[in-house]
Amino acid sequence: MLRALLLGLVLLVAAGPARAAGDVETCRNNAAEPAARLAACESVIADEMITGTSRAAAFWYRGDALVKKRDYDGAIAAFTASHEIAPQNINVINARGIAYSHKGDDERALADYDLCLQLRPSFGSAYNNRGVIFMRRGELQRALDEFNLAVKHIFNDQSRYLHHYNRGRLQGLMKLYEASLADYAEAQKVNPDGAHVPAYRCVTYTSMGRFDDALADCNAALAKSPNNVYALTSRANAYLGKGNLDAALSDYNQVLKINPNYVRAYVGRGQLFEKRRNLAAARADYRSAANAVAARREDIDTTLARGIAKERLEALLGTAAPSPAGKASPSTPQPAGPRKVALIVGNGAYKNVAPLDNPPRDAKLIASTFRELGFATVTLAPDLTRDKFFAALHEFGLEAEKADWAVVYYAGHGMEVGGVNYLIPVDARLKTDSDAETQAVALEQVIAAVAGARKLRLVMLDACRDNPFEKTMQRTISLKLVNRGFSNIEPEAGFMVVYAAKHGETALDGDSLNSPFATVLARVIKEPKVEVRKLFDIVRDDVWNATNRTQQPFTYGSLPGREDFYFVAGR
Repeated sequence: MLRALLLGLVLLVAAGPARAAGDVETCRNNAAEPAARLAACESVIADEMITGTSRAAAFWYRGDALVKKRDYDGAIAAFTASHEIAPQNINVINARGIAYSHKGDDERALADYDLCLQLRPSFGSAYNNRGVIFMRRGELQRALDEFNLAVKHIFNDQSRYLHHYNRGRLQGLMKLYEASLADYAEAQKVNPDGAHVPAYRCVTYTSMGRFDDALADCNAALAKSPNNVYALTSRANAYLGKGNLDAALSDYNQVLKINPNYVRAYVGRGQLFEKRRNLAAARADYRSAANAVAARREDIDTTLARGIAKERLEALLGTAAPSPAGKASPSTPQPAGPRKVALIVGNGAYKNVAPLDNPPRDAKLIASTFRELGFATVTLAPDLTRDKFFAALHEFGLEAEKADWAVVYYAGHGMEVGGVNYLIPVDARLKTDSDAETQAVALEQVIAAVAGARKLRLVMLDACRDNPFEKTMQRTISLKLVNRGFSNIEPEAGFMVVYAAKHGETALDGDSLNSPFATVLARVIKEPKVEVRKLFDIVRDDVWNATNRTQQPFTYGSLPGREDFYFVAGR
């Protein structure tokens, strides 16, 4: 018996190094299946007996896996651990710089690329990556200098492809067209089937006025990836330049159906509406582009498009139609004061999570209250799908331009993902957290809808309920995902955003037919001579008391200081 036990111990001791050696081999094997390779690398990291380059490689692969999940903080920590073990490894330093860049920390990224070049001045990837940052910032000549060095220090076919098409893209922006086309040709020699060259060269051909060549390239890119919003928008821009407005509009609409927050498509469609002299629709699209959520790492095309949107919006503001006498029905009294319009949304009939009973009732209550107060138009829009939600915001944006006051009230589910607040349409599936970018409505788009009003721009959100997708939603990004409520917001001057519950807290449905916030709001808003800023202070206090100090509404933003605003001016 003792002999058998001793033999077992010997076998266990022998198996430990064997398993460790196998993990090291799998961790360093570029051809290994990714999940198995990551598991092996994690085993290497857990085994403190493994040191040196094998341990450094394991941390590097962990960092690479975390970058793919957009967990940039975790990736940076892993790359830093690898760098501490192998401080001369420029590939690790370069990878950490890329993670910093994705995170939006360009200064630390540049510091890492600089360190790479101190260690190896001929490291072309660092020059290329510095060039990408400068191009994104709009420092085009500085970017060109970096790309020239990157091309000078090409070290394999992959870098030849990447460095040439990046320089070609930049030279197209700088209107150095022949040099741009030459770079694209060099890149295409290395990888004739690569999708980057036709996608970016399409933009260059459009700038040159060679619209048929642009369309051929965009079609080639779309043959490989039919729903690529970049290539679809570029093709629409080529159609627009050629004068085929119907084809352009079809592409812009398709892009916005895929991604309703895509800035370049809004700008292109705005320019199309200008050509058709539909200036109100143009202004609405430019507002959507100007107010769209800015990515941490926005690409140069989006930055340029957003700039065009702001420039054209400012130019067109003087063309807005004068306020009409009002579109209210004859039975609705039209006040002599400011023209007020409202959009009321109550989402309760959710298709993929449990429905909510109160939001549709709350929406009806608030809509009825606004009608009693003499609003010129009150649009009640219950149970909106994503497409209907964006359509309602677009139509309301046109209405807001003709008004002094524009008010949006929303009741339903809402959540924060990665620092962005989203309102949830009833058809949202949200299988992953990143789906919010295309399936939900960013709060910024709601703010854009009220932006055209001349005086009061108000958004009220009774949407800070628990996240119903939390248990089933797959985490694909490391950015903050809250389980309850919205994050705080800092709207521009001239806007007011009211949350039914303070950021990070939960709004209650209450025990009655309506939520505490809707009940209090519908009562207090009818009181005469209560200025709107004080009104929401009263709403906050009354909701706080009605919920036994468990729910506290909160107001963000500021209205013009030289004017008072009253829902009921007096009797």
